[in-house]
Amino acid sequence: MIVFGVDPGLTRCGVGVIEAGASRRLSFIHVDVIRTDPKDPQDIRLLQQWQGLSRKIEEFSPDVVSIERVFAQHNVNTVLGTAQVAGLAMVAAAERSIPTAVHTPSEVKLAITGNGTAEKIQVERMVARILGLNVLPKPADAADALAQAITHALRPSGALQGGEREQHLTMAQRQWAQQLQKTKMSKGALRGM
Repeated sequence: MIVFGVDPGLTRCGVGVIEAGASRRLSFIHVDVIRTDPKDPQDIRLLQQWQGLSRKIEEFSPDVVSIERVFAQHNVNTVLGTAQVAGLAMVAAAERSIPTAVHTPSEVKLAITGNGTAEKIQVERMVARILGLNVLPKPADAADALAQAITHALRPSGALQGGEREQHLTMAQRQWAQQLQKTKMSKGALRGM
C-alpha cells in the first residue's frame, strides 16, 4: 500500500510518500515541500498548491492520502490557508478516486513516539528511525508529512479506508479496525437521535 502524507500549508505544504508492505514494514519513497511565495495573491498560491499536489499524486499513484487535520490556532489567517490547502489535497485525491484520511497532530505524535505531546524533534528522530533514514527529514513540513503517512499506515482503522488495499494488515488487526469503525458508527448514530 502506498500512503501519501500531506502536511498542509499555504506557504509550505509537506508531502511524504511511503510504502506499507508485508508485516507492516514501512519503506521511504519520497519527501518534498511544495512552496508558494507569500507575496503572491492567495488565489494564485492556492492554484500553485493544487497543481503541485496534483502532480505529486499523479507521480506516485497512492492507495490512500492521509492529511493532517486542521486545528484551531490564534492566527486565523494561518488556519484559513492551511484548511484551504487540506481541502485541495482531499479534492485532488477524490478526483482520482483515492480514499483520504485525516489525523490530528496529537494522533500523529502518539502513533510515532508514543507521546501525544512530543516535541517536533522527537517526531523527526522517530520518523528517520522508522524509515531507516540516515538523516532527519527537513524541513519540519517534510517530516510532518512523512509522520502523517506513517501514522495512517500504523493505524488499522485508518488503513481500512483504503478498501481492499489493507492487505498488509493481519487478521487480528483487520478485526480490531472493523470493530473500532463499528463503535464509531454506533456512537455517531446515538448522537443523531
